[in-house]
Amino acid sequence: MASSAVAYDEIWCVFDMDVRRGEVEFSDFDNAIRQAEGLGYKVAYSNDAFELWFYLHFEYSDAEHLRTFYYEELSERFGLNYVKDGKRYDFCQKLYKLLEVHEQSSQAKALERGSSLYKEKSDLPYHHQNLVIRVFELVEELNRNLRR
Repeated sequence: MASSAVAYDEIWCVFDMDVRRGEVEFSDFDNAIRQAEGLGYKVAYSNDAFELWFYLHFEYSDAEHLRTFYYEELSERFGLNYVKDGKRYDFCQKLYKLLEVHEQSSQAKALERGSSLYKEKSDLPYHHQNLVIRVFELVEELNRNLRR
């Protein structure tokens, strides 16, 4: 059977750090980023809550909030119980559109805010870059390649 290789311009690793195990987890997080970048992959990570990316569409914050802060904020903005419904598959499928049409949401502002947070902490070891979300880089790349 013939193998058909697929060529890619870029490979992205996207992941989130949930602080639970301390030093072992910090080492795993840092090593995963270094290893991915060493292989030439692009990395989009969040430390410590992926929901920060959604929140940045509405507000800037450089405070280290507990994830419950984001759950409450997003619950209020979307008019739902984020803890119960926010991670459901059907909600995730429509989240991009919700952020796009919400009158107080701005992807452009989220990109600026995400970049600003990263610049403030980019010189720190990865696990100390809390509050950071590098998803803005992936979204910028997706926007550059958007089929219109």
